[in-house]
Amino acid sequence: MSSRPAPLIPPRLRSLLVRVPGLVRVVRFVRRGPLARDRNLTITLSALTLLVGILAAKVSTEWFSPSLLILIMLVGGLHLRLRSLAVLLVAVVLALGYFALTLGVGQVGLGLTVTIGFTAVLAVLMARTRGKLGVQGLRGDAMLLELRDRLKSQGELPQLPKDWGGKVVLKQAGGSSFGGDFLVSMRDGDNLEIALVDVSGKGVDAGTRALLLSGTFGGLLGSVDDFLPACNAYLHRQRGDEGFVTAVHVRIDLSTGAYTITSAGHPPVVKLDAGTGNWQVASAKGVVLGVVPDLHCEPDSGVLRKGDALLLYTDGLIEQPGRDIDAGLDKLLGEAERLLPSGFRDGARALVNSLASGHNDDCALVLIWRP
Repeated sequence: MSSRPAPLIPPRLRSLLVRVPGLVRVVRFVRRGPLARDRNLTITLSALTLLVGILAAKVSTEWFSPSLLILIMLVGGLHLRLRSLAVLLVAVVLALGYFALTLGVGQVGLGLTVTIGFTAVLAVLMARTRGKLGVQGLRGDAMLLELRDRLKSQGELPQLPKDWGGKVVLKQAGGSSFGGDFLVSMRDGDNLEIALVDVSGKGVDAGTRALLLSGTFGGLLGSVDDFLPACNAYLHRQRGDEGFVTAVHVRIDLSTGAYTITSAGHPPVVKLDAGTGNWQVASAKGVVLGVVPDLHCEPDSGVLRKGDALLLYTDGLIEQPGRDIDAGLDKLLGEAERLLPSGFRDGARALVNSLASGHNDDCALVLIWRP
């Protein structure tokens, strides 16, 4: 048995209010349409602006300083549409004009005028950006934070068995939360699949495309047998310019240690052979994703035994202006021989910090090993 909630306004009082001339029309005007909130806020802020101007001129500039208009404009820039913000700025000009005419032009001051003008420009820029995104307030920043957290969660390796270890290190250019390097991975029983992807560009500029592609590639991983050809077909169908996208895909059987590497224009994977203590460069090759309609990869395979490790990385660790890629790879292997023997888990971060220092680029490193 359900009961209806009691009305906020008693029926008798409601019938009396309806008879008041023009009251229903006013209520409908306030509540009508999807832009009612914007309109009501515009009226409120404009009225508050004019009230501040009048009180500053007639009462006291200490209690009602014209600098309060700066806060009102910032609120308008965060919440109002561009047209509504224009109405608020007109109210600001009227309030300042009334204040200047009442107390004299010298009471406004050059510093206050410049500050209010700068704040007005900033408010317009904020309103234009929000208008393009279709959001209000700080919701746009919250959406970016949610996307960043999602990209971070996708970049974590799944839980591995006790006789396996893994470490992921992502370092974006300029300390940004977004970048063009990302990782997608999945585990289904003893089958582990890892894909390290590098989108052209760096920092936030490449981060938007990386966010889009991470969802697509994450959906394809584990769903198709030929992962990189499927990614290539998707990128080749896109009409927009996605730039260069390189990727390396590794499939590992956790029960036997057997692995298969496929690459699409990505720097080569290197393997640590515990028996010899040497790093071996994998021979997997392929064309950059999205360039040709049909991608043909030359895979490389092998077996990870106890003490062996696989090292995946992006070109940010080996490429520097004025230095050959082979020289960068030699430096990577040299640093790996020096830092990783002290411990794979701690050495991975030290390896990235050692190679990424001195230049500003996105860097990513994935290390899988058998203790």
